[in-house]
Amino acid sequence: MAGIVLIVDDEQELVQSLAWTVQREGFQVRTAATGAQALAQARLEPRPDLVVLDLMLPDLPGTEVCRQLRADPSTREVAIIMVTARDEEIDRVVGFEVGADDYVTKPFSPRELMLRIRAVMRRARPATPEPEKLVFGRLRVDEGAHLAWVDGVEIGLTALEFKLLTFLLERRGRVQSREVLLEEVWGMASAVTTRTVDTHVKRLRQKLGAAGNYIETRRGFGYRFRSVPPSGEGEDG
Repeated sequence: MAGIVLIVDDEQELVQSLAWTVQREGFQVRTAATGAQALAQARLEPRPDLVVLDLMLPDLPGTEVCRQLRADPSTREVAIIMVTARDEEIDRVVGFEVGADDYVTKPFSPRELMLRIRAVMRRARPATPEPEKLVFGRLRVDEGAHLAWVDGVEIGLTALEFKLLTFLLERRGRVQSREVLLEEVWGMASAVTTRTVDTHVKRLRQKLGAAGNYIETRRGFGYRFRSVPPSGEGEDG
């Protein structure tokens, strides 16, 4: 799987070690030691496919770099793995809230990082032989283009948010437990907690706006995408 990985960390020995590992696996590598450098490198053509982003940088917090990458239309679909020496749950939650696709705690092995990189990139580039265009009430989704619209207005979703949306939409009418969502959407159930699912569903609902109520919470069970749109919004197609 070819691609470009941007490694952002101010620990030069770690950067060199990670760069060697990533290049050995066939990826191209860019590096940055500050948040400003990371933002500049991420906006260069061709865009990186994935950013390995340290939380503690000398100029900007990694969370702010992540937030700016997600806010910029040119970089919002770049996959992001947050890296930090802090292992508090609140740090992981904040990282996911600002748009990170995965979270790795130092120290970690190069093998673990490569597994995470490949898992995240598989989610960002799912194999879809015949992409579908789905219409459900106010919502329209083009799986092939990885785009979604509500009332004709495009909404900016990360690769993980888009996969979560399509997974629920394609199984509309059926309750999906948090454990199933972790396994099927995240792909590495042991890497994150069920609270991560709640955080992402909340963010997805906010982005869907008027269509956010299509995703229902079934307390004690999980989440369910409505089987039909609310009255007056038309049937799904």
